[in-house]
Amino acid sequence: MTLKTHALWLAGLLTFSVGIVPALADPPAVTDAASTIPALDYERFTLPNGLTVVVHEDHKAPVVAVSVWYHVGSSYEPKGKTGFAHLFEHLMFQGSENHKDEFFKPFELAGATDQNGTTWLDRTNYFETVPTTALDMALWMESDRMGHLLGAIGQPQLDEQRGVVQNEKRQRENQPYGRASELIQAEAFPANHPYHHDTIGSMADLNAASLGDVKQWFRDYYGAANTVVVLAGDITPAVVKEKMLKYFGDIAAGPRVPRPQPWVAPREQSTRGTMTDNVAQTRIYREWNVPPRGSTDENLLELAAAVLGGGKTSRLYQRLVYRDKLADDVSVGVEQHSLASLFELQVDVKQGVDPARVEAAITDEWRNFLAHGPSADELARVKTETRASFVRGLERVNTQASILAQGQLYHGDPGAYLKQFNEFMAATPASVTAAANRWIARGDYTLTVVPGKVDSTDSAAAAGRAAVPGKPAPVLSPAGDFRAVDSSVDRSKGVPTVDSYPDLSFPAVQRGRLANGIEVVLAERHTVPAVQVRLLFDAGYAADQGRKLGTSSFTMSMLDEGTRELDSVEIAKRKQRLGALIDTDCGLDFCNASLNALDDNLQPSLALFADIVRQPAFRQADIDRVRGQWLAGIAQEKSQPVGIALRTLPPLLYGKGHAYAIPFTGSGTDASIKALQAADMRRFMADYIRPDNVRILVAGDTTLAKIIPALNAAFGQWQAPAGKVPAKNIGKVAPPPHARVYLIDRPDAQQSLILAGSLAPSTEAPNNLQIQTMNGAFGGTFTSRLNMNLREDKHWAYGAFSILQNALGQRPFLLYAPVQTDKTAPSIAELLKEARAVIGPQPLTEQEIDKIKVGDVRSMPGGYQTTSAVMGALQDIVQYDRPDDYVRTLKSRIEAQTDASVQAAAQEIIHPDQLTWVIVGDLKKVEAPIRALKLGDIQVLDTDGKPVAPK
Repeated sequence: MTLKTHALWLAGLLTFSVGIVPALADPPAVTDAASTIPALDYERFTLPNGLTVVVHEDHKAPVVAVSVWYHVGSSYEPKGKTGFAHLFEHLMFQGSENHKDEFFKPFELAGATDQNGTTWLDRTNYFETVPTTALDMALWMESDRMGHLLGAIGQPQLDEQRGVVQNEKRQRENQPYGRASELIQAEAFPANHPYHHDTIGSMADLNAASLGDVKQWFRDYYGAANTVVVLAGDITPAVVKEKMLKYFGDIAAGPRVPRPQPWVAPREQSTRGTMTDNVAQTRIYREWNVPPRGSTDENLLELAAAVLGGGKTSRLYQRLVYRDKLADDVSVGVEQHSLASLFELQVDVKQGVDPARVEAAITDEWRNFLAHGPSADELARVKTETRASFVRGLERVNTQASILAQGQLYHGDPGAYLKQFNEFMAATPASVTAAANRWIARGDYTLTVVPGKVDSTDSAAAAGRAAVPGKPAPVLSPAGDFRAVDSSVDRSKGVPTVDSYPDLSFPAVQRGRLANGIEVVLAERHTVPAVQVRLLFDAGYAADQGRKLGTSSFTMSMLDEGTRELDSVEIAKRKQRLGALIDTDCGLDFCNASLNALDDNLQPSLALFADIVRQPAFRQADIDRVRGQWLAGIAQEKSQPVGIALRTLPPLLYGKGHAYAIPFTGSGTDASIKALQAADMRRFMADYIRPDNVRILVAGDTTLAKIIPALNAAFGQWQAPAGKVPAKNIGKVAPPPHARVYLIDRPDAQQSLILAGSLAPSTEAPNNLQIQTMNGAFGGTFTSRLNMNLREDKHWAYGAFSILQNALGQRPFLLYAPVQTDKTAPSIAELLKEARAVIGPQPLTEQEIDKIKVGDVRSMPGGYQTTSAVMGALQDIVQYDRPDDYVRTLKSRIEAQTDASVQAAAQEIIHPDQLTWVIVGDLKKVEAPIRALKLGDIQVLDTDGKPVAPK
């Protein structure tokens, strides 16, 4: 930087940032105390039928996580039956012999949170967090589907979930690069390896699945002795022992399971392939087979991956993105599994760059790493970052349960994570280098995905790597003297009722001010040794009005790209050394800068945070680098169905000139980002990122007496520039006189993305609760009308919902449904039918409304168990001018809603004949059927939202 340029930059900076920023000290060194993690105390026991139970007590909130892990995944599927493990997971939510209804229904009424099921190569798990008083209900439900399922599964249930799973597969593969993982896995492992095929399976095998097949899967693998159940939360081991024996003791152990054995199957030679896809830029994947999860070498390779491609400070990011400017992004990671793991590199090649140049640079950096290994400083930063992430994650009881379940299922030891963490922290540059040379010096598979026509062939049908000798024979799970015991549970009485629910314990909201008048809003939460600080600025995408679109988001993203004293890499290194998370971004109406700091590093973390917020450099080299990445991101948005729709619909809803008539991704347009200059960003900072336009929110392990002096040191001397904060113009928009339809072509798409919208009142509306309750019943939950129709009844979609986005002005009310291509027009007709019915002949019932109300009330203890959730509530209180006791008094307001007021909200919000429809799909297949519906005026647009001339 020349002296003249530096002087101009400094003069520009002083126009919007006045006041003294605390001097930055060198970050603290890593100490022994910072090399440990909290232990999760547990008690383990085994029921007579072989079921393993692990209990962890955590009484901070009146909730319990129930986590049920079956030791079976897609690696257990024989040839010709791919996708069975995942298909069966879906069937487990269809009801059981003594509860012939959707599995989710009792849990919605009980206020369950964190509920789902997942399937992976080696396991299938089901989990939920429930109020402590609902534990009997949860255990009854889990035990009924474990021990009493087969009588509830018939051909209709199989056909329904087969269709749902196939649409899940279509939805995934309809995304850019969505077909790559199946091919990589097929090429990574030989045809006779249990990991050769992907978990989702092939369309042909799913179509061939018979009722007998899926029932046999249950008999073979869903026995009690093949299961681990973890309960974590507000519970004691004594209570768990009694309840687990009561509900699960009479379930059969099941047969011994032939367990696939570890087989890394590394390649000796490099292989490669190419795939064309509907993508915006070339992407290079590279994969090595490496040892199984939990092994010493796999642990060491996690460190190697982080040093090579774990963010801005990594070797490859520095080389490819910063130095050579060949790529927009690069990452390296390890996908852990029981038989073998995958060490994976991913690079997004910059437009116009020859991928061969990228591969040459990768080879050079790889060779250097294998020769010299990581530095001690690189390892120390990764270790600190990893420890901090683990500590933060322990707030959620479901995370605690998952950690213990993985240890027990994969290693026979719930505490295995401690051994692995200690190994991780003890790693040296020499040990990491040696492991890298053993496993990632040869035998890679490279897949290059390039823009082009999408191959209609099912990726699961790819032959992949040929079979090789050396496959170990499966080993039967250990024999045991297992027996079922009699149970006192009378299942004919149905699901146990939940007669009482715990009250929410939410911290009192406290307020204070800094020396310069900035308001501080605090909620104490002393569950983990960390503090979250958020600076909330009244700005957002809406502040782009009269500016180049994307200015707000781009400017905020630039804050941690360099300050007066630090460049972007040094900032990233300091964050790693501190174990601090710093993020800057925008939403529709607000921008924020957030810090998540460990207690023992709060002061230096705040100093770094203040430097980032108050003294951004906006160096031209950084702007140019981020601009290239940003433009690539816009191109990616325009290759994704949801991205296309979110860019296109808002300008149509709000009309030209409105502050919200922008892509709701906040990313702007190609033209606006190309034109954006440092002066534009400094002007935005001077207008909005200033001490008289901010409130500081704090949640976590601190008090007002402690945090005010710390914040004063960082922000108390910050003075506002001359001039007022500009007022945003968020005008009111009249609805269109009739429905409008906009079609966007995505050739050969497996699905169509349907997004329809209209405008609803502001989040600040007096009847906001009624609007939210109405939306929950109509389309906002799993058992809502829309999802039950298009997913569960028709199985044309993986999910269909209605969505309300928060906004200070009129907010969008959206109908969202990604559906299989041949059901596009029928799905639109069904959405319209449901919308007309709910404001006409089929208003919301008392039962539908009550389900949402009680679920909202009863889910609060689970919903607010983390500091992040408390911070989110603080932000809503401040953003939408709610009273400080809003959360504490929310229960009574929810319960006070009348059915008539909720139905009135439906009449106010839902206007089927004024919807604006955006449909992204293969127009050669869907346009004619959509036109036949005669919804209204139809216009074909391109991915920039511009009209396409008729052919």
